[in-house]
Amino acid sequence: MVRLSVNVNKIALLRNSRGSNLPDLVQVSKDIETFGGQGITVHPRPDERHIHYADVPKLKAICTTEFNIEGNPIPKFMELVMANKPHQVTLVPDSPDQLTSDAGWDTIKNHDYLTDILSQFREAGIRTSIFIDPDEKMIEGAKRVGADRIEFYTGPYAHDYAKDRDAAMAPYTRCAELCNKIGLGINAGHDLNLDNLQFFNENCPGLAEVSIGHAIISDALYFGLSNVVQMYLRLLK
Repeated sequence: MVRLSVNVNKIALLRNSRGSNLPDLVQVSKDIETFGGQGITVHPRPDERHIHYADVPKLKAICTTEFNIEGNPIPKFMELVMANKPHQVTLVPDSPDQLTSDAGWDTIKNHDYLTDILSQFREAGIRTSIFIDPDEKMIEGAKRVGADRIEFYTGPYAHDYAKDRDAAMAPYTRCAELCNKIGLGINAGHDLNLDNLQFFNENCPGLAEVSIGHAIISDALYFGLSNVVQMYLRLLK
């Protein structure tokens, strides 16, 4: 079964909007695990618009499943990851003022940079993943820089799913087969939801983990968080 890691950024954003501790990010994260979530993902950004850097050690302390920290490996992010040693770090090439992550790494252009960063995390015993577009050259580059896994940026798939789901899925299937051949683990995330997740899962051979936040929290407004976690888990069986 593919693991479901729940991104709790939107819980933190809701909390921050009132300047209090409601909802309680730590308690909600505990509850997500109780409801069946198999991981907690956070993506702290320099402006701390949702996850605060101070949230990370608190979440690491209570996480009983798998803790994943995403972000651009600027010095402050590097220090945060090294201090808290999550199970996985996912490198994302987003700028400080970016609304959301919308492109993967150029693993060829950034070969030397990524090789250095990933080696530091590997020496610390942290599994590494890099956010990437479904491009065979970028996949091969991810292997060369020493990543343990890639995380497919699935925004284009979600955007084109209703128009032609087979065409939208095709590059991900090809790249997944390449990952399996060269020994790269596969994660996926961005705009996966109750409509498109099952088809992606069924056609992405070797998929190990999905990271979903915005859709889960949006669906929880209608169905409740406990029900929604179970709904997503059923799509991953």
